[in-house]
Amino acid sequence: MNVSIENRSDVDVVMTVDIVADDYRQDVEKSLRSYRQRADIKGFRKGNVPMGMIKKMYGRPVKIDQINQAVGRAIGEYIHAHKLNILGEPIPHEGQPEADFDNQEDFTFKFDLAVEPKIEVELGKKDKLVYYDIKPTDEMIDKHIEGMRNSMGASVDTEVSEENDIVYGHLVELAGEEADPEGIEVKEAMLLPRYIKEEENKKQFIGLHVGDKIDFEPFKAFGGDERELASFLNIDKTAVAATEGKTFEFKVSRISRHKPADLNETFYKAAFGENTPINTEEELRKEIERGFKEQFKAESDYKFLLDLRKYLIEKAGTPQFADETLKRWLKLNDPKRTDEDVEKEYPQMIKELTYHILHKQLVGKHDIKVTPEDVKQFALIAAKNQFAQYGMTSVPDDILERYANSMLEKEDANRNFTARVEENKLGQVVRDIITVENKEVSMEEFQKLFETEA
Repeated sequence: MNVSIENRSDVDVVMTVDIVADDYRQDVEKSLRSYRQRADIKGFRKGNVPMGMIKKMYGRPVKIDQINQAVGRAIGEYIHAHKLNILGEPIPHEGQPEADFDNQEDFTFKFDLAVEPKIEVELGKKDKLVYYDIKPTDEMIDKHIEGMRNSMGASVDTEVSEENDIVYGHLVELAGEEADPEGIEVKEAMLLPRYIKEEENKKQFIGLHVGDKIDFEPFKAFGGDERELASFLNIDKTAVAATEGKTFEFKVSRISRHKPADLNETFYKAAFGENTPINTEEELRKEIERGFKEQFKAESDYKFLLDLRKYLIEKAGTPQFADETLKRWLKLNDPKRTDEDVEKEYPQMIKELTYHILHKQLVGKHDIKVTPEDVKQFALIAAKNQFAQYGMTSVPDDILERYANSMLEKEDANRNFTARVEENKLGQVVRDIITVENKEVSMEEFQKLFETEA
């Protein structure tokens, strides 16, 4: 077998593969013998079907398959041996005659290959980018503390009802001024005034004491909401419509209020563990601010890497690519793509390829390596940030580790984390090389940066 290439340009080559019968004959015969051993044809014992019949049945497809495999191996070996960095995959050369697998023994196949262009970008202190530090606001810290206090709070009985309380009572349907013996009765009804849609009725349930009675129309109060009424009246949704216009008496038996946890030693230990050094609200606020900054760092890094990507692509200018070959590859890779689709997608693909080449070049130049421990630490931070989004700021290390390990068991997640660690390391290397302006912004200002780029 002979493989040769012809350079149409520095980035576009035609590869020719000459294959003769000796290159694939033994593999064809071996494959046919395997078919014969497995063949189960009526009139013959298994494994004793005449080879002539096997060749007649399977000879052509086996020959084509073995030729394709041999050609594929030859292309791969040549690319590896000559260190060709190709984009996409080799595609059949246009205009070559169709192979006659029935009569030919020797074949010549041609393929078009798009080769990576040489793109070099030198970085130094003259290159400038901004790194955005997101500063947590007092309002964010206040809201976080409020959420923590509410999640760790408790329900207490109170004397006078407010909008956010739970009011319990005895509910009976009325017929005139008396209880309807055939009507609805709920001995332990409960409602939250804040969910009452009718304002006048909502006001009725604010300022109540235990033992107070009020008459009202639930259907009107809840705006005919089937789900709310079915739950409150303890009836099926299909029976809700029949309660329209019906008056009920509600006698208050208990009023429950959620009391946020107090900021004290018990709270700090429950939130951050028995050995926490936090003893005051000021220390709590500093810890929450630190947690926010740690969480926001990932977002700041992400923004910096986006800006770096854009900067490198612009700095690379307009490198030459094998445009026609790449466009043909796009269409062959997805037959549903139209010419219009390809033309629309191609500019963005070129940007992605340009950055891919530059990224690979910089990673190699600065000897950036990613270890399993790097990936593990990244997964732990990702796990910690996920829990923090739900207000869980003191998750035990063993739980974080189990969660991180479960993520790393997924191949896609592992690959994604590895790529992100490499990207982050590259970002840090570049930050040390170029001039970086650190700019402090609020979360609102930071989010607007993405809006202006959309």
